[in-house]
Amino acid sequence: MPILALQDVSKDYLSDGQRVQALHGLSLNVERGEMVALVGRSGCGKSTLLNLAGAMDFPTTGSVLLDGVSTSSLKDEELTRLRREKVGFIFQSFQLLHTLTVFENVELPLLLAGKTNVREAACERLAWVELEGLGERYPHQLSGGQMQRAAIARALIHSPIIVLADEPTGNLDTTTGNVILELLLRLTHEKNIATVVATHSLEAAALADTVVRLRDGRIEEITRR
Repeated sequence: MPILALQDVSKDYLSDGQRVQALHGLSLNVERGEMVALVGRSGCGKSTLLNLAGAMDFPTTGSVLLDGVSTSSLKDEELTRLRREKVGFIFQSFQLLHTLTVFENVELPLLLAGKTNVREAACERLAWVELEGLGERYPHQLSGGQMQRAAIARALIHSPIIVLADEPTGNLDTTTGNVILELLLRLTHEKNIATVVATHSLEAAALADTVVRLRDGRIEEITRR
């Protein structure tokens, strides 16, 4: 069973009283150990698809199954638990809290979930992303690539089954961005999770296991390595 399954999904929005269809009958499966890159021009539906995949939004028609469960069938408390326990999010702007140390940023999701004694888990995740010894620093003391590594460690702190990354290399130079994507690919395979990355960069997307090209809310092409 795929970790993420979109089945004939369409998504409509109202804009100035007019119906705008962001996704049109889209179907896609994402498996454990697979990194999928979503590519296409702005407005093609990448962010909408990520929001549906993370249960931050819901399809107008069709279904989104996350770990075999339809997100549209869950109540608010169940959705909160699903996102907190099974989904990791990575953002273009890192979204690190600058008043907290790297350790504290990485630990935050577990602390918000009521966990205690989480420093060991934070140390382990920072080792995964090769930031050993930097836990006591603050975000402003890190490079852009190091900040994104810290954000990846935070996304993985609760052992999610899927990681969703929205333009994770958008604020990085090409070389650093490729290093970050190679790190995500390695962790996807080593930790046997599913990863979905939205990116404008075709060169970066080529590192992924599967490239899904979107155009006007439809899948134009799927390429697998």
